[in-house]
Amino acid sequence: MSNNDRQLNHALDLMRRLPPQSVEENLTQLVDLVPNMTESLLCCIDQPLQVSKDFSCGKDYLLCDYNRDADSHRSPWSNQYFPPLEDGAVPSDRLRTIEIELNSAMQRYRELYYGGGSIASAYLWDLDSTAKGFAGAVLIKKCGSSGCSGQWDSVHVIEVTPKVTGRSAKYKLTATVMLRLVSELRCKSDDVSCDSSEFDIAGSLTRQAERESPAALSSANESAIAAAHIANIGRLIEETETSMRQQLIDVYFDNVCGVVETMRTSLSKESRMARELLQRELNEAINRSSPLVSCSKLLTD
Repeated sequence: MSNNDRQLNHALDLMRRLPPQSVEENLTQLVDLVPNMTESLLCCIDQPLQVSKDFSCGKDYLLCDYNRDADSHRSPWSNQYFPPLEDGAVPSDRLRTIEIELNSAMQRYRELYYGGGSIASAYLWDLDSTAKGFAGAVLIKKCGSSGCSGQWDSVHVIEVTPKVTGRSAKYKLTATVMLRLVSELRCKSDDVSCDSSEFDIAGSLTRQAERESPAALSSANESAIAAAHIANIGRLIEETETSMRQQLIDVYFDNVCGVVETMRTSLSKESRMARELLQRELNEAINRSSPLVSCSKLLTD
């Protein structure tokens, strides 16, 4: 392993141990510490998505390393770079057509799953090593404002490799979700006076998925090929993101609720004692009877 690889591994290991709420600040300090690794660090470390505006059409779009060239970012709406860049990389005409349709589809996906206050952008680029193969990134950002502030950032990087038969393609997806929630907790007890406190939770989750789906790549109809790619990509993103949302609920919210319940409960002392008594009675009844008898008794009662 080279010295640069060791440095990069140490840097990534350090970032994993630092608070995710401060990833942007920590990444900036890390880049200042080892400026020769700037490109590698920006490519490997996920950070919250930034929003910019396409002044040619007035629409917002998301910034990431996948639509960046030098210090400019390409807009998916106009295919222009802001600030202007003369020789910035752009997708081929065939791929640009698919990119436009994919952005249109992701706007409908965003409206259905995220509603107002969300932004989605999709970027595609050609792969030199594969005939008609391409890669892309679908970005979604949602900022919360009602009752609790925070943000949801998801980055879906997908690679499409056509099969030699021309009837299907392999889709490889790497999905990363970054979540942060900030809520102010207030004490509502009449007997105890306490100051409000801030509840801040953040983290990220990365998953990979791979699937081979029919795409009719041998067809001469480019519109049909584009529609097949968009349907396959959208379905894979939808299923993966739904699974990740459920995992985040299990990992963060259920565990946090369990920890909070062990520290402080909103139930009165009488309610807790009644619950514990009911649990003991149920356990004793189950231990005295067989499972079948217990179930039938509980149903009849």
